[in-house]
Amino acid sequence: MVCNVCGQSEATIHLTEILNNQMVEVHLCESCAEQKGTDFKAHFDFNKLLASLGDLGVELTPERAGKTVCKDCGMTYEEFGRTGRLGCANCYQAFEKLLIPLIKRVQRDARHVGKVPTQAPGEVKRTLELRELQERLRKSIQSETFEEAAKIRDQIQELEEKLKKGPKKQK
Repeated sequence: MVCNVCGQSEATIHLTEILNNQMVEVHLCESCAEQKGTDFKAHFDFNKLLASLGDLGVELTPERAGKTVCKDCGMTYEEFGRTGRLGCANCYQAFEKLLIPLIKRVQRDARHVGKVPTQAPGEVKRTLELRELQERLRKSIQSETFEEAAKIRDQIQELEEKLKKGPKKQK
């Protein structure tokens, strides 16, 4: 798709906005988006998006929001709801029970499950594979598919042995 502004470069940024019950789409290349930068920040603010999602699925009474405070920076959950930003790293622990549903809604899981770089060392890939197998084992046991769980257990043991041996030196 071609950029709506310059009409030459490939559009990599796609914005959709609904104005007066009409859907408006804008497709921009990176350079045009950088030039328009501040205009588009006014249309889409990720922090405001997070703030608006902050109380979804959580019964947040005024007294509960008022009592939830980070002991390190003094930020309240109510303040996070207005700004969409946490005050410090310890806010994650202070607001954990309120943030987990929000994080799950935004990224489908409370734990980050991003991509592994192709250049990552084999040990890193095996460690991530081990975590994935352990999660599959937990789910198999929970769903009482014990034959599958036994196979996964054996795979985990194999992988743990490889990790104990350390990285193999290539000749």
